[in-house]
Amino acid sequence: MTQPAIAEGLLTWSPEHGLVPGQAHGGRLLVADSWLLRDGRVRGFDRHRERFLRSCGECGAPALAQAVDFWQDMTRALPRTGEWFPRVELAAGSLELRLLLRPAPALTAEVRVWAAGQPDPRTVPRRKGPDLDALARVRGRAAGADADDAVLIAPSGLVLEAASSSVLWWEDDTLCLPPPRLPLLPGVTQALVQERAARTGVRVAHRERFLPELDGREVWLVNALHGIRPVAAWTGRPMTPGPAVHAPRWRIWLESLMEQLPDR
Repeated sequence: MTQPAIAEGLLTWSPEHGLVPGQAHGGRLLVADSWLLRDGRVRGFDRHRERFLRSCGECGAPALAQAVDFWQDMTRALPRTGEWFPRVELAAGSLELRLLLRPAPALTAEVRVWAAGQPDPRTVPRRKGPDLDALARVRGRAAGADADDAVLIAPSGLVLEAASSSVLWWEDDTLCLPPPRLPLLPGVTQALVQERAARTGVRVAHRERFLPELDGREVWLVNALHGIRPVAAWTGRPMTPGPAVHAPRWRIWLESLMEQLPDR
């Protein structure tokens, strides 16, 4: 049986040996998924599993049974204490399944966003993994503009998402997001937010918007690490963040969704 991982680093998986410490032998990532792990508690863990298995299936390998076995071994190996930001991976070339165990970075309740409008650099926008390096370069440029993240735009200029987050915003009491016909990553946390809105009678609308149309609005960047972060400042364009009227109570609700991992 795979032993619990107690130190950060890379674990590679095989059907014969399970997860063992190792070095990466593959190249570019075909699939990746990650989440916040706090004292053995995760938000939307089954949804991350479904997205990862589905994405592996889109690549044609490994076999579903192997991917399921990997996920079970990976779950047993995750630490039950401390704050972590683990990433599961499927690598090109070797088709190696891996777990990268990383301490969680500092979490923030707000976000500064570079609003210069970065052209979308992704080649496979609906699958997390292949474009992580390109998105990291975008975030690096955002850091140079005194921001934490950057908004990606379509060739038409429409808002898509951020380099590491889904983008949502409020128009009066309507929660808005880009239309699904656009090249968007299916975000786990965004889906949780949409479902909660539907349950509680909050109107949700898919709307095409250009960046200047978000001026003065309450805008959220949403992902599995930080949860919901309202935009506190825009850089690179004269835009004003709207007051975060809705965010506090939605953040409390999202935090309540942290659930204990299955027993080993």
